[in-house]
Amino acid sequence: MTYHIRRVALSFSVLLIALVMMPVISSAAGRDRIEAFLTTTGFDVALESIALASASAPSMLGIDPEGFGSDWTRLTEEVFDTEDMHQIAVTILEQTLSDEALNHAVEFYASDLGQRLVEAENASHLIEDEDAKQQEGQEIVADLIKNGSQRVESLKRMNAAIDSSGTALRALQEIQLRFLLAASASGVIDLQLDAEELRQMMKRNETGMRQALQLSALAGAAYTYQDFSDDDVIAYAEALEQPLMQEVYELLNAIQYEIMAMKFEDLATRMAELHPAQDI
Repeated sequence: MTYHIRRVALSFSVLLIALVMMPVISSAAGRDRIEAFLTTTGFDVALESIALASASAPSMLGIDPEGFGSDWTRLTEEVFDTEDMHQIAVTILEQTLSDEALNHAVEFYASDLGQRLVEAENASHLIEDEDAKQQEGQEIVADLIKNGSQRVESLKRMNAAIDSSGTALRALQEIQLRFLLAASASGVIDLQLDAEELRQMMKRNETGMRQALQLSALAGAAYTYQDFSDDDVIAYAEALEQPLMQEVYELLNAIQYEIMAMKFEDLATRMAELHPAQDI
């Protein structure tokens, strides 16, 4: 299951709130099938990769994590507990993912192309040096454009299908807002702006942020799928555009965004417990 939002300390709650308020669907899949679904699609690894985003949290607040010493590692491991994130996702999916949508996604990702895609996506998710991946992806894109390749348009089409409702930007804004407000409330930072002022500032920066997200997603896709043929990329884009796959992605994106938001809020609150390490 592909994941193209850059690892920054940000996420989204509005979609998940709507999903939680929806009535439980009578044909929702059982836990065992949800577990198999997560493994087959690779969404279990995408969830685990959320923990890697914690590296960017201190820089958002102007704090050097090195000053916390081993306490920082301990804290992030506790907050971004992979089993906890996994169980949150399973619980929500049990109530919201229909058998029809599950079967459709599993059928594609269990295919030869699907499993090759999952393998590549899992490996890409777990790369810790996001900047290096972005740089290599940007170089790949530059070469494709230089050579007049149509592959760039296919990658853009694929990315558009992944976020067809355009929630990524709003998700990142909401996560950033929640993270900063939580850090301010816990005394980690002295925030001079209130929530409404922060929203207005983010709105003024929307154009630049949207462009940055699109470029980041394009570079990420170019890197992740560099060993796939043009026909494979087109086939993937077509699969992602199918209505049932769109349903699956809207749900998984909402879950992933909300888990990120909750974890970063928790991290911001618990950072108040830490004290800078002292040199001996």
